Amino acid sequence: MAKLIVGLIGGIGGGKSTVAAAFARHGAKVVSGDALGHEALRQSDIKARLVERWGTDVLDEAGEISRRKVAGIVFAKTPHGRAELKALETLVHPYIGRRFREEAAAAEADPSVRLVVLDAAVLLEAGWDGVCDRVVFVDAPRAVRLRRLAEGRGWGAKDLEDRENAQLTLAEKAARATDVVDNSGAPEEVDRRVDALLGRWGLPS
Repeated sequence: MAKLIVGLIGGIGGGKSTVAAAFARHGAKVVSGDALGHEALRQSDIKARLVERWGTDVLDEAGEISRRKVAGIVFAKTPHGRAELKALETLVHPYIGRRFREEAAAAEADPSVRLVVLDAAVLLEAGWDGVCDRVVFVDAPRAVRLRRLAEGRGWGAKDLEDRENAQLTLAEKAARATDVVDNSGAPEEVDRRVDALLGRWGLPS
């Protein structure tokens, strides 16, 4: 029987990584879309295409693509910014999707793995939910998310707004999820909720 593949979605700062860690403690292999995005930007062909499009100013001191500089380009609140975001996604999403399928296949062959979890902010936008058996929406109030982003990344409300405008609305994400995990409280509460969710799926701890 094929192992369950679960996609995690939610608002920025909602704590998908916290929920992913809870799944990992219950035997899941977690594949981070963000980590695969970093990996994609290190690929020589992708890096060359981005430098061709944006110039060498997009490189950091080590000669790698600077995610901070890329964010400044693609999240600019202009038609130009939206076009650049689309160009970036067209370039990196196929790579990330391919790597996810490779990681899922490796997990399928690993007897120590109970299920696979894809933690990806743009899971729905990129169409990666098509390979998921369940899609879990990680829910947390906006005030909580803003506090976490301020503490963890130094972001303000505008930073959150700029990035959320590039994604589906939270209402759309929640409507397309099969399950919801409340992550407004302490990590131990999340662990209990994930344990209960796995029980409903027939995968008790």
